[in-house]
Amino acid sequence: MKNDLQRLIRNCAGSSLYLIAALTLMSACTVGPKYHTPTPSAPAAANYKESTVNFQDTEGWKVANPQEAMLRGKWWQIFNDPELNALEEQVDVNNQNIREYFENLMTARAEIREARAQYWPTVTTSPSFQRSRASANLTNTFNTSTAGGSTNGQTTNSGQQSTIWSFPVDISWIPDLWGKIRNEVRQAQYAAQVSAADLENERLTEQASLAQYYFEIRGQDALQRILDDTVAADQKALEVTRGAYDTGIGDYISVVEAQATLEAAQAQDINVKIARAQYEHAIAVLIGKLATDFSVPVRPELTSPPPIPVGVPSELLQRRPDVAAAERTLAEANATIGIGYGAFFPSLTLSASGGVESSTFKKWFTWPSRFWSIGPSISQTIFNGGLYRAELNQYSATYNADLASYRQTVLTAFQQVEDNLAAVRLYSQQIERQQAAVRHAQEFLNLEMGRYETGIDPYVDVLTAQTTLLSDQQTLATIQVEQMASAVALIEALGGGWDLSQLPTPGQLTQKVPNSDYKLQK
Repeated sequence: MKNDLQRLIRNCAGSSLYLIAALTLMSACTVGPKYHTPTPSAPAAANYKESTVNFQDTEGWKVANPQEAMLRGKWWQIFNDPELNALEEQVDVNNQNIREYFENLMTARAEIREARAQYWPTVTTSPSFQRSRASANLTNTFNTSTAGGSTNGQTTNSGQQSTIWSFPVDISWIPDLWGKIRNEVRQAQYAAQVSAADLENERLTEQASLAQYYFEIRGQDALQRILDDTVAADQKALEVTRGAYDTGIGDYISVVEAQATLEAAQAQDINVKIARAQYEHAIAVLIGKLATDFSVPVRPELTSPPPIPVGVPSELLQRRPDVAAAERTLAEANATIGIGYGAFFPSLTLSASGGVESSTFKKWFTWPSRFWSIGPSISQTIFNGGLYRAELNQYSATYNADLASYRQTVLTAFQQVEDNLAAVRLYSQQIERQQAAVRHAQEFLNLEMGRYETGIDPYVDVLTAQTTLLSDQQTLATIQVEQMASAVALIEALGGGWDLSQLPTPGQLTQKVPNSDYKLQK
């Protein structure tokens, strides 16, 4: 008897080892296509067209040398503006859009752990206590066969009572035979990488928006100074024309023209304050402050953008977080196709249950009270109207759409760099011409004012010269602001100093996050 028992144990152990070995070999299978990083629709050139030697030799702004240099870290410090630096430092801390994208990343990281939880068995228990009493009106009919014949009869439960103490434990495990769970984990990891890249892209967008709003405010301050000076000059001109009229030298029409010119300049002077206030309020939102409690000091100062290192085109795909997000979205779609292939294969479930059950509490955990059951089951869909094939076609089409989106993102990235390189360079040349126009307009006004005061020309010629000067000054200020905004847009198009090495790896995103990081915010 003892030898038979030992033989039975050895056979069961051997069978278990064979089963484990078979499951291990089968779990090494992963169905679905392998992912390869896609290539752009066209190879990158050796240099950006707008940063070639021919353009560097022209007048105005030039790209930084050496050309292989890259922006690093806090890119806004390249403008050497302490006030801008202080504002930018607050964006990453207080901006609510960035906070939203960060929480999306935290959600994605939690979803990785949700997917990985499928690797392990599920263990459940449901202890229970039940006391019941049967109805006294229930009867059971029975038939008893004997050598002399059969006997029919009835028994009555007559209100019997029963007590059951139960402590069951159920274990269920679905081994990952075809890599379906692994593909789900990969999909969640790639989705988390997409969220991480989206976070960096949103951070860059908010930082660039703040810099552009800041330079817009500086431009409005410069316009305000121009209009303040214009109002003062027009006020003086009105006094001159009125004095000439009072002394009988001038005519009344000159007084009316000077008055109208002054009032128009005053109206423009007031209008500038509207745009400045709106840009100021926009910055307040970016740094997470109430617009009521925030202000930017007036400083009418416009500067030229510094040389910006643009690197080489082959680096751009490694420096743009939106390109990284598009590529990781493609990897996620590829993992989804693997999930679709896994649906065609059978699913094996290993389940076991056991526990103790007794009519009295003191015998609940005794050896005779035990019960158990164990056994595998295989589930396979035989027919579902082509659902799995249709889903696989859907996943494949989604992958192709994401591939087109990725390549379009790459094309747009190169376009944005070239657009802003051209804008900064050409604005610098336009500024030089416009500065010359302002100088000559000022000279024209001085000469015309002298001719008017000597009685050679009518006052309308002075008005023409004043209008020309004001228009040229406003145009110059506008171009200078647009050049600074284009410089910021160029830095944003280059990725703002970010590179692919800063994107968290799947392993880093899989690491457990402290529960305190998921604490509800107040």
